[in-house]
Amino acid sequence: MSSNFLPFVSNDAIKNALASGDNDKLYDLLVEPLHEELYRRSTFDFLDDLSDGQQLLLTYDYLRTQVGQGGFIQFIHNGYVGLLPSMIEQLYIVGAGDMANVLDDVLKVYVLNLDLLNKAKSVQEFAQLYDELKEFEVIEERYNAVKLETIKKMLEYAAGHLDQFVKNS
Repeated sequence: MSSNFLPFVSNDAIKNALASGDNDKLYDLLVEPLHEELYRRSTFDFLDDLSDGQQLLLTYDYLRTQVGQGGFIQFIHNGYVGLLPSMIEQLYIVGAGDMANVLDDVLKVYVLNLDLLNKAKSVQEFAQLYDELKEFEVIEERYNAVKLETIKKMLEYAAGHLDQFVKNS
């Protein structure tokens, strides 16, 4: 799918990020304009205007932030689980099958524990999920083992398909 939103990022900034080998710099150049536009529009319908690669960068950034703060339980509890099916498909496109498999397992555990996850409304019930759903601990270890390689593959894909991510001069 092509993008209906291509932010301007200068060629020099892209070249410098690529030449430096600084994945964080390139990642930020590509994902920050997406966050800014999402914030401006205030709706996840914005994802429909993005290329698959842009969608992956933006949704993966939500995953990365949420899981880094409170694990997959927090990611699910905050209502982001609906991002996973598309993210899994897009991860396969960029060659990040290991992470796609991790996220597929998150979906499986989610479905098997749907009632418990949907029931937790209070802070105490939410906190109790961490004791009751130990399956996520193992999945989070797998996630942590492949997260750097996943970002590397996403950025390699982006570098090879810049016209799907940004307008530049």
